[in-house]
Amino acid sequence: MDRQDIAFDAEGVTLRGWFYQAAGVSGPAPTVVMAHGFSAVKEMYLDSYAETFAAGGLNALVFDNRNFGASDGEPRQEIDPWAQVRDYRHAITYATTLPGVDATRIGVWGSSYSGGHVLVVGAIDRRVGAVVSQVPMVSGYDNIRALVRADFLAGFRQQFDTDRQARFAGQAPAMVPVVAEDPLAPSALPTPDSWRWFTETGKTRAPSWRNEVTLRTVEMLGEYEPRTYLPRISPTPLLMLVAREDHLTPAEISIAAYDQAHEPKKLVILPDGHFDAYVKGFAASSGPARNWFVEHLGG
Repeated sequence: MDRQDIAFDAEGVTLRGWFYQAAGVSGPAPTVVMAHGFSAVKEMYLDSYAETFAAGGLNALVFDNRNFGASDGEPRQEIDPWAQVRDYRHAITYATTLPGVDATRIGVWGSSYSGGHVLVVGAIDRRVGAVVSQVPMVSGYDNIRALVRADFLAGFRQQFDTDRQARFAGQAPAMVPVVAEDPLAPSALPTPDSWRWFTETGKTRAPSWRNEVTLRTVEMLGEYEPRTYLPRISPTPLLMLVAREDHLTPAEISIAAYDQAHEPKKLVILPDGHFDAYVKGFAASSGPARNWFVEHLGG
C-alpha cells in the first residue's frame, strides 16, 4: 500500500499523519479525511481503515489530533472538540492541495468522539461530499449522564471549578486518566471495555498513547452537542454506524439522534460493542463505510 508521511499547518500548529494513495487510480481520486476519537492516536487501527479505503479506489488522509501523538499542540493531552472540528477543515484544505486529489470529491470519516466531529463538519463545510460517522458521541450532556453516577456529578463539578481557579492562578491543568481498571475510579471513560481496548491496543500498536487527559477535557466533553447539527447535514449523504451493545456511546442515544437527520442517510447497526468495530467487527464497520464513499464520491 502506497503510504506517505505528511505534515501540514493548522493555523500555527503542525499536524502530522499519513496519506494513502488510491490503488489502481491514474488520475485525481476522491479522498477521505480521517482522525481518531477521544485521546486515541492514528496507530490505533486507523491504518486498517485507510488501507480498506485505498483498496477501494479512495485516497485516505489520516492525521493525529492536535496535542496528541505525532502532532504538535499545547497543552499536551487536552481535547478541545471545537479545535478538532476546525482541524478537520484544515486537513480538508491541505488535502485539496495534494496531487492526485480531486478537490470536488472529499469525504470525512470519524469514530467515537470524532464520529461526532464529522457530523458537525458535514453540516458546516460544503466541500464535504459524504459523511461516515462510526459509533459516534452525539451528545456530551447525555453521554456523561449515561456513564457517571448521578451522585458523582456534583463532585466532578467541584473538581472543574477548583481546576479553573488553579489555572487562573497560573498552575498547570489538572490531569485525569482516560481509563481505569476499576470503573468506579476517576477516569474520563469509565467502562471496562474502554480499559481493555486502550491498554491492550496501546501496548500492541500505539506506544505513543498516554493514559491521561486534562480535567478540562472532560468539562468540554460535557458541553459538546454534535447532534444539534444533524438536520443541517442534508443534502450531503450521511452513513451512521451504531453498535448494538455500545455502552460507551450508547446506541439508543445515537439512534434517536439519527432520526433528526434528513435524507439522504443510512443507518447500519453493528452487532457488538463500541470497540469491536475496530477489531473483530472490523469488516462489518469498514465495508459499509468504503461502499458509502464509493457510492457517493466514486472510487
